[in-house]
Amino acid sequence: MRFLVRAQLPTEAGNKAVKSAKFLQTIEDFIKKANAEAAYFFEAGGDRTFAFIVNIERADMIPAIAEPLFQDMGAKVEFHPVMLLEDLKKAIASLS
Repeated sequence: MRFLVRAQLPTEAGNKAVKSAKFLQTIEDFIKKANAEAAYFFEAGGDRTFAFIVNIERADMIPAIAEPLFQDMGAKVEFHPVMLLEDLKKAIASLS
């Protein structure tokens, strides 16, 4: 199932992370390991925020995705199931 994984770094943790020489490599490694099909970077609520689109087939995959964000970046992490337009069309058609 496709999920949007949203990671938000509090200002202090974000400032520390960005100053690290390993910051971009850490993000690139995370994207590869999570096999993210897309990655977005933006501000939300005044904090640095990342959004990754990942496929999570089993619940036991969640810690492998979340822990690097918690431990390496001090991020607040959320998981949101998402659909493509094709998925929504199937869902709406099944309601009839």
